[in-house]
Amino acid sequence: MSDSLSTRQCLRRLLLIFLLAPSAAHATADEPWPPILDKKNKSVWIDSGYIEFLMSPPAYPPRQVRGALVTPDVGAFLPRQLVEYRTGEAPGTIIIDTSRYALYYVVPGGKALRYSVGVGREGYGWHGTEHVSRKRAWPEWRPPADMRARRPELPAYMAGGVDNPLGARAIYLGDTLYRIHGSNEPESIGRSSSSGCFRMMNDDVIDLYERVRIGAKVIVL
Repeated sequence: MSDSLSTRQCLRRLLLIFLLAPSAAHATADEPWPPILDKKNKSVWIDSGYIEFLMSPPAYPPRQVRGALVTPDVGAFLPRQLVEYRTGEAPGTIIIDTSRYALYYVVPGGKALRYSVGVGREGYGWHGTEHVSRKRAWPEWRPPADMRARRPELPAYMAGGVDNPLGARAIYLGDTLYRIHGSNEPESIGRSSSSGCFRMMNDDVIDLYERVRIGAKVIVL
C-alpha cells in the first residue's frame, strides 16, 4: 500500500513539473525550482535549497537579468561622483544623458563629475545643444502660460526661497525656457518628472553652479 501511495505521489510531482516546464524555461540551471502547489491534495512541494536561495544575496536581482541596466524611471539617483568619461568635448562642457538620468560636467584627464538629474517626462523631453546664458542664486519663478493653463492653481510669480520649485540655484540655457535647477522635491531626481528642465538636488546644483561658466556648452543627448 505504501509503495502504491509513493508511486502516485511521484507521478503527481512529475505531472506538475511537466505542466510548469514552459515557465521554468526562463530560469537558469543553477536556480532551484519554485514551490509547486498541488491544489487537489492541498499540499506544496518545495525544492531542496529554495529557502536558502531566496535568502542568499545573489537572489536579487534575479540571476537572468544580473548585469542589465536598471530602468532609471524606477528611481536612478546616485550621489555626486567623479567618473571615467571619454569625450571629445572640452573641460567645462555639460553633457546630459537623459536615458541615464545623468549630468556630466567634463573635467581634464578623461573624467567627469556625474550628477543625478530629473528629466522631462513623456512628451516634454528634448535633445540638442545650448549654452549657459545666465545663472541665478535662489531664483524667482514665473510659471509659463502653458504650465498655468495645465495647472491653474500655480501662482503667476513666486519669490526665491526654500519653497520655490527652482531650488537653490538655476542655470539658464540659451534663450529657451529650460534650466538646470535645484528642487524642493528631492524624490523627483532620477526620474522623468519635469516639463523639460533638469532638476538636481540642491547640494548638487550649488556645486555645479560654482563650477560652470557663462557661455559653457550644454549638450542634451
